[in-house]
Amino acid sequence: MTDTARTQASKARAMKRLRKRRAADGRFRYYGLSAILTALGALAVLIFTIGSQALSAATYHVVNYDITLDPAVIAPEGAGRPEDISRNVEGFYGLVRDNLIATFPEAAKDRASRREVADFVTRLAVLPTAQMVAEQPELVGTRITLTAPLNDDLDLYLKGQGVRERKLGVGAIAAIKGEVEGGYRVTGAGAFDAVVAALAVAAADLPADAAEPGVLLTAGPSTGRLTEISAGSGHLELLTGNIKDFARLQSKARLIVALESERTISDQQIAWTLALKDMGRIERVPRKTLLTNSDSTYPELAGGLAAIVGSLLTMLVTALVAMPIGIFAAVYLEEFAPKNRVTEFIEVNINNLAAVPSIVFGLLGAALYINFLGMPRSAPLVGGLVLALMTFPVVIIASRAALKAVPPSVRSGALAVGASQMQTVFHHVVPLAAPGILTGAILGMARALGESAPLLLIGMVAFVGDVPRSPTDESTVMPVLIFSWSNNAERAWEPLTSAMIIVLLAFLLLMNGLVVFLRRKYERRW
Repeated sequence: MTDTARTQASKARAMKRLRKRRAADGRFRYYGLSAILTALGALAVLIFTIGSQALSAATYHVVNYDITLDPAVIAPEGAGRPEDISRNVEGFYGLVRDNLIATFPEAAKDRASRREVADFVTRLAVLPTAQMVAEQPELVGTRITLTAPLNDDLDLYLKGQGVRERKLGVGAIAAIKGEVEGGYRVTGAGAFDAVVAALAVAAADLPADAAEPGVLLTAGPSTGRLTEISAGSGHLELLTGNIKDFARLQSKARLIVALESERTISDQQIAWTLALKDMGRIERVPRKTLLTNSDSTYPELAGGLAAIVGSLLTMLVTALVAMPIGIFAAVYLEEFAPKNRVTEFIEVNINNLAAVPSIVFGLLGAALYINFLGMPRSAPLVGGLVLALMTFPVVIIASRAALKAVPPSVRSGALAVGASQMQTVFHHVVPLAAPGILTGAILGMARALGESAPLLLIGMVAFVGDVPRSPTDESTVMPVLIFSWSNNAERAWEPLTSAMIIVLLAFLLLMNGLVVFLRRKYERRW
């Protein structure tokens, strides 16, 4: 082979290798872009899933009750004893219940009906009004409007989440005839055709032995249960309101697939809820109580204020312990400690501690702080100390990396002009490494904010109804509150859990945003 032929062959092989490298570079960029898009897609799905559930918790329904503050009911000992008024929850609750019974006289027919109408509002929902009247005793004897949250199951129903139903327009009823069975025969040319067709479709999706779906017929504030439905007539059992409303108003049928025995709310409660909404007594308002109320056993009254304050107090203790000790330990190991086997052993163990599961620190904290030192359980003080143990390795490793990034010329220049080693480190090296040190410390704090496993082991899972005032008070934190709410059986807790996750993510984003700000503002490039 001639030199020219060998040269051309060599060039061909080189070009082939070059094309392979370029193709490999293109594939690598494609893989990187695919990985980024996959991560962003997963993040978008996560945010959409949590956000869509939390959206329901952003608002809730409240009911207005016009009540007269009867002194014999709310202040039997006299209006001069405000402490008795604020504790008299049962008296205010009785006035609300009497108001509902006066609005719906059929609720007084038996004990079961009175219990159903009493479920519209919980007893603790009237506590803010009782406290307001205690602060303003001149209101006793006057007429006020008491506003209380609607029962969580009924609230979900009005949001279209609690009971699956289909709404169908029926129109005005042509004729109404009374019957002995306690109901009415209602007729109308083709009025119930759509209802019959919808029932046939719904029955096809149900098991053969399943009962027929229920149908409620509403006309303004009046609601009845519709049975024996045919193309032109049906049997209507009036649940609330006036039968004449069905003849003069446009009616709407509500096809409910779930049987009444399988639901948490009855047809009667649905009828009363729709009537109150038609009267304008039910309003959908922003749920400010999510950030102003403490935890409760009732979803409509629960809030995360105690957990938010508990998290802040716990993070305060963690910061006061972990940041100074971790930073000083990093400065000593990097700038002053001799390089020998002892310091190497310490460095290896610090790196190993960063990978230890967080629950191990919870076991250590329970054994050391609670069992040995006798510190109070479920307190931000103990929680902060446990999280400080977990945060130490992160702070030390990040601080040492920031100190190493400072050029050796800074140390040499300071020593050359007569500065001592202590002056060199604390007057020159540490200030230049401060942005990186603070970045690592804040990231360690952000990790600690989202931890729940170590805090569960020291008792911070306890139900806390009061806002903690000091690091030694009983408290819980946001991750533990999320864990507790997610384990509750009622469906109303699901949107509340998602909403509290959004609050926790907001705190984490705020801390990470602070990290980005400090890095961009103070970072020095060498």
